[in-house]
Amino acid sequence: MAAPVLSAARTAQLIGSTSGDRPAYQTVADSLRLLIADGRIAVGTRLPSERDLTTALSLSRTTVSAAYAVLRERGYLTSRRGSGSVASLPVGALRRDTGLHMSAQVPEGTLDLTCAAQRAPAGMTQAAEAAIAASPNYLSGSGYLLNGVPELRAAIAARYTERGLPTTADEVIVTTGAVVGTAIAARALLSPGDTVVMETPTYPNIFPTLTQLRSRIAAVPVEPNGWDVATMASTIRAAGARAAILLPDFHNPTGNLMSDEQRAVVAKALARERITAIVDETVVEIALDHEGPMPLPFGAHHADTISVGSASKSHWGGLRIGWIRASGPMLERVEAARVPLDIGAPVIDQLVLLQLMKATPGITEERRRGLVSSRDALAGALRERLPQLKFVLPSGGLSLWLELPAPIAAEVTMAAEDEGLLIASGPRFAAAGGLDRWIRLPYVLTPDELVEAAARLERAMARVADGVTVRRRGRAEHPHGPLVA
Repeated sequence: MAAPVLSAARTAQLIGSTSGDRPAYQTVADSLRLLIADGRIAVGTRLPSERDLTTALSLSRTTVSAAYAVLRERGYLTSRRGSGSVASLPVGALRRDTGLHMSAQVPEGTLDLTCAAQRAPAGMTQAAEAAIAASPNYLSGSGYLLNGVPELRAAIAARYTERGLPTTADEVIVTTGAVVGTAIAARALLSPGDTVVMETPTYPNIFPTLTQLRSRIAAVPVEPNGWDVATMASTIRAAGARAAILLPDFHNPTGNLMSDEQRAVVAKALARERITAIVDETVVEIALDHEGPMPLPFGAHHADTISVGSASKSHWGGLRIGWIRASGPMLERVEAARVPLDIGAPVIDQLVLLQLMKATPGITEERRRGLVSSRDALAGALRERLPQLKFVLPSGGLSLWLELPAPIAAEVTMAAEDEGLLIASGPRFAAAGGLDRWIRLPYVLTPDELVEAAARLERAMARVADGVTVRRRGRAEHPHGPLVA
């Protein structure tokens, strides 16, 4: 694949003004360094020649040459014969993460789609620098802020209020991610042996907590095109449950969005049975081409709701910042349940998120357009190569939920790994078994990478159809399949 090329005009636009007190070459070098580190200029992109950039910036050739020299010295630019100057990262700065797959290392060239999360957004470096600048205000204390940085709690509360659920900062507790937040909420509500209403499929990382609590699960199916709320209400009435764990906002993994009318029906059923809702809102900000206003938060329909949110999908998973919204006596129970699991999220990470939320509470328009392009590229490639697969194109969220022609999810998942594609099979998302006709395919990579992922999936399915033996890795298998995010 040829290296992408950044035009001189676009590079100059990204760099912006070069006037100021500092030497112009340093301004150009620092601007390009931040753009590359942020991912706004992707690693492997060919930058314009020194001569072309000189013209675009109206600077001297010496100035641009000096800037490029600084970038080469610091490892942000590599000169390749026949390719010019290519954006890079310093040795040791580029890490190939595993997407929470159980393999210790992801082989070179493997496409990892076990993790439905994006790269860090543009502006991350500046946000981190601003957070460090603000940190002295907190250095005189222990660093353990049990409920979170006050300014961040206020920003999160303001976002709830903006979405239609009036909230104060005192009703927000910052946690170390949404998985921890959901576990805290579950432990605040459930005693060993209690029943929980859960959707199936569902986000699976709550299962270990429910297993430890010996919870009984009353499963409610979520169809490819949404919820059957009448059946859901009937299950709620019959379950004798203490809590319900729901994902009404671009449900992971199906991408469905529960309407206000549906929320009202479910909320009425929960209220009648005095069931508290634990609502995972991690993906609520990932609206792509949803038409009309977003539904109100579930808590606006059902007062007895603990809402759990996170920055992992809207901003960056590397921050590991989540939150719980609760009120009244339920807030006190959550606070009491929290300490054994989480005694405070990292202060610096909270300050970074605060800076990002000041710019935008959810995804930026640039990232939204990128996700739409990736989603549509993956969907188009699947329709062309694998027309036997069925899926509903979601208007938000980060994944396609694919129905296979037969219950072969485990075989396809293993064959895909041998083709250099890591994916999560449906049983991993099952609250009550089954789902072995399904796989989840996030569209969080570039369109080109996702087109290649479809080609590898096609080869994997062909191998399964031909009865080709699938190699098993030497790693130990997780009892529920690969971990996913």
